[in-house]
Formats: sequence, structure tokens, C-alpha cells
Amino acid sequence: MIDLAKEFRLAEGAVGKTYEIIRLEGSGAVRRRIMDMGLLPKTRVKLVNVAPLGDPLDLEVKGFNLTIRKSEASTIIVREVGE
Repeated sequence: MIDLAKEFRLAEGAVGKTYEIIRLEGSGAVRRRIMDMGLLPKTRVKLVNVAPLGDPLDLEVKGFNLTIRKSEASTIIVREVGE
């Protein structure tokens, strides 16, 4: 059974799963860039693929694909959503 209340970093997510963003950590230009890409709290993201060496991550957000670095994904706190 999935514990829907468990929060973790997007970088630790599993391919094929859908997550809801809870909050963004960090500050400055990186945080602003992540927000400008549409990665905001309450947004659902699907982890589509991870590169062979673990970096970067391919996400599906609001109907479009987005690729972000693992270091950026580690600042995004999410929880898994059941579909």
C-alpha cells in the first residue's frame, strides 16, 4: 500500500510514478528558475525517465516534457499520488 503522506525529494522518485509537489527548498536563482518552469506547489509531475548515469531527469509537467538536473530535483519535495 502506498503511504500518500510520505514526503521525499523528487530526485529519489521512481520512473513511471506521478507526484505532487509539496514545496521547494533552496533560494536564489535556482529556485526562481524552477518556479519559472512551472514546478510550483500542488503541481503534478510524472517522472518519465532518468538518464543512465542518474542525471538528468525527464519529467512530464502540465502536458509538456521537461528535463532537469538531479541537483535541481533534490530541492523539490513531493509525495506520490494515486491515480
